[in-house]
Formats: sequence, C-alpha cells, structure tokens
Amino acid sequence: MILTGAAIAEAAAAGEIVIDPFDPARLSSNAYDWRLGDTLWICSGDLDAATPTDVSQKITVPADGYLLEPGVLYLGHTLEKTSSEHYAQLINGDRTIGALGIWVHVSAPLGHVGHGIQWTLEIRVAKRVRVYAGMTFGKLVFLRAFGPAASYQRHGLKYAATSGIDISRLYEEIGSSQ
Repeated sequence: MILTGAAIAEAAAAGEIVIDPFDPARLSSNAYDWRLGDTLWICSGDLDAATPTDVSQKITVPADGYLLEPGVLYLGHTLEKTSSEHYAQLINGDRTIGALGIWVHVSAPLGHVGHGIQWTLEIRVAKRVRVYAGMTFGKLVFLRAFGPAASYQRHGLKYAATSGIDISRLYEEIGSSQ
C-alpha cells in the first residue's frame, strides 16, 4: 500500500518517517519530491565488478550549475536523508527530469525498512544538460511492508550506513567467492 502525501506528512510528524531536511511543500499526492545534492563523482574508464570503481573527479556543483555530458556515468546523491523503521521506500526520477533526457537511479530504487541514507544516484544523460544542486530530481514513495519486520539497518547489511555517495561494493562479494 502506497502512502498519500497527507499520510507521509502524518508519519513524518509521528517520527515514523524521517526526511531531513523536510519541506511540506515538497509533498505531492502520493510522493515526496526529492532534490539533487551538491556533489557529483565521475566514474572513468572501464568498470569491473570485481574491483572498486575508479572515481576520476569529485565535483561540487557550482551555483551556476554543472553541465552533464552523454556517455559518462555520474554518481550523485540526494539532498535529503531518508529513513523509516515502518515503511519501505521507492525512489525514482520524475517526468520533468526524464523530459530533459536524464536517467537517474533506474537500477536500485528500493530502500528497505530500516534503510536510513542519503541515496546514491546513478545519473546518465542523452544530451548535454545543466543541472543544479537543490533542483527537484525525482519522487520518493513510501510503502507499508507486510509480514514480520526485518530492519535493514539492524542487520548491518552492505549499504546500511551510506551517507552521501557510495560506489558499488559488488567487488566485496566477488572477492570473497574466489
């Protein structure tokens, strides 16, 4: 069951959902409009799942924006940190970003119950496009989980303590299996 904007506001007021910073004006009928944070990492060269990703540049997005280029993998982060021990979260880009030819966070949209993070974003663009820190970049929805609660944070899983941008840690699994 998806929470309405009003239910998100009620859950936030009750402490069941944390969105930091929280702005009630960013609530829509069934979601919260999240914003792009101020840091981008550029992943250069070929990527190998068995080794840590090479981050060639770490960029603070200037006030006049940053021009994204096609063919480049950017890692970014949400401005907001979100968490809930009561609800799962789904993050997506929105239509306004898609209409600019920006693909954002299409590979891992699920935030488990107990997942408290600034989301790492995978960003690619079809054409050159300028982006700005703090601009609306997508929608976050909250879903009621059914069945016994199993907190992601309390189980100490791989990305449980992510703050800001984080590279893929698949290399940890591959290295331990070889």
